[in-house]
Amino acid sequence: MNLKIIRIAGTVLAAMPLASCISVKTPEKPIEINLNVTIRQEVIVRLQKDVDQLINQNPQAFPQQQPPK
Repeated sequence: MNLKIIRIAGTVLAAMPLASCISVKTPEKPIEINLNVTIRQEVIVRLQKDVDQLINQNPQAFPQQQPPK
């Protein structure tokens, strides 16, 4: 029983210097989140809607081809 207590105490004493080496620092620069993907997708959707309206308003300028059989 005493040997077990001595081993535990030795482990705790050996680990104590390691615990004092840990430090947490705040970053010097602010965290930056890049959302370009979301913005780009929104622009593409808007352009697609505009193109659909243009084709529907001017069907003679954009003739539809029949798919090959």
